[in-house]
Amino acid sequence: MKPTLIKDMLTSEPDGRTVTVCGWVRTKRDSKNLVFIQVNDGSSFANIQLTFDRTNPNNNANVNSIEEELKKVTTGASIKAEGILIPSPASGQAVEVTLVKLTVLGECPQDEYPLQKKNMSMEYLRTNAHLRARTNTFGAVYRVRNQMAFAVHSFFQERGFVYMNAPEITCSDCEGAGEMFQVTTLSMEKIAELAVKAGANGMKVEDAHKIVDYSKDFFGKKASLTVSGQLEAETFATALSRVYTFGPTFRAENSNTPRHLAEFWMIEPEMAFFDLDDDMDIQEEFVKYLLNWALTKCRADLEFFDKRIQSGLIENLTKVANADFVRITYTDAIKKLEEAADNGAKFDFKPYWGCDIATEHERYLTEKIFGCPVMVYNYPKEIKSFYMKQNEDGKTVKAVDVLVPGIGELIGGSEREENYDKLCAEIEKRGMDKSIYDWYLDLRKFGSVPHSGFGLGFERLIRYVTGMENIRDVIPYPRAPKLADF
Repeated sequence: MKPTLIKDMLTSEPDGRTVTVCGWVRTKRDSKNLVFIQVNDGSSFANIQLTFDRTNPNNNANVNSIEEELKKVTTGASIKAEGILIPSPASGQAVEVTLVKLTVLGECPQDEYPLQKKNMSMEYLRTNAHLRARTNTFGAVYRVRNQMAFAVHSFFQERGFVYMNAPEITCSDCEGAGEMFQVTTLSMEKIAELAVKAGANGMKVEDAHKIVDYSKDFFGKKASLTVSGQLEAETFATALSRVYTFGPTFRAENSNTPRHLAEFWMIEPEMAFFDLDDDMDIQEEFVKYLLNWALTKCRADLEFFDKRIQSGLIENLTKVANADFVRITYTDAIKKLEEAADNGAKFDFKPYWGCDIATEHERYLTEKIFGCPVMVYNYPKEIKSFYMKQNEDGKTVKAVDVLVPGIGELIGGSEREENYDKLCAEIEKRGMDKSIYDWYLDLRKFGSVPHSGFGLGFERLIRYVTGMENIRDVIPYPRAPKLADF
């Protein structure tokens, strides 16, 4: 008999039908005549309870077989059970299954099983990333992550966007920061050997780069893992009007904070014929859609997070989902922060016009000044990326950040510069290699149009929705400095 998912079983009528339960044992309680087994298959937060009554004459036919299997039932063991779905006399659950047949599919030695501790720290579970999905916390995290991924696709598909897959290997740096993982088939050992020989022959340090011959590399030039699919998405937007990417991106930033990963997933829509106001409209709509989806589809898991991880989580998410987002220029936002500082607000970093607004400033704006989400736009061009459209003042660009209470920045976006000459000038001003961006500049030569887009880090979203403190705990296998074991 095909097993029924536990989430479906828990909402079924206890009509006495025979069901098959497959899953992993959470607990076993064995008294003189009664045995209770809590089983979870990952389909829901709740377990199903299996019961075995040694005094029930209906169990006589299989009692010996069940008793033998019960000896092998331990926490973590996988089982297959057949039984009768009946009403449960226990509080907090509507149904349970009385055992008719039990098979232990995979035993779990208790003296070796890493998940035996009652209070396991997040750090400890991170060292057992291959098993941590079996815990309540991480089972809930990954179910929410699954629902949020589905919600992302649903939002854009309902609005006529085309899903595209941006390349993960690129020769251009979208962010211009240079923190990229290099992709090469060249032998590092061979290059080191050549460097040693060259040094012995008197080669100067400043000429060391000449040792690396990229023409012999796989791609014939220097290539890296992408930090963003935005530039490629722009090429599709200027042909298909509205597109979005949703895939892995990489950043070689040597940071060990709870907010950084080396490998992360990005959601990056690009919209032709959208100006900055249109961009801000869809960003607000997107955030509200995602939060309402989570509050509706992930309620049981969010209740767990509200109780065990972050008190008040559901109330906070509900407020943001129902709020009107405040829109304020960067200049006015800085004025308000400076006024707050003058009136006694304590900041680690002093706010001033031209600074990159820090997380503490973002949270102060959303939590203290406005008490709701805030969209800050028109940033100084020096602190934003090269592709953002300049305003007529010559000092600012049409960039926007969506800030939410609790974490600060959630989304970053902008209207893109569609003027060929202005974009060329900005690339040259920043000392970037213009030849690498010839294909990107072609979009401004051949049928250029106003267009906008934004980026939302998927793990940042999951961290916000679940209340989890460390971003490494909302991705199945975190990649960070000195962390790539699984």
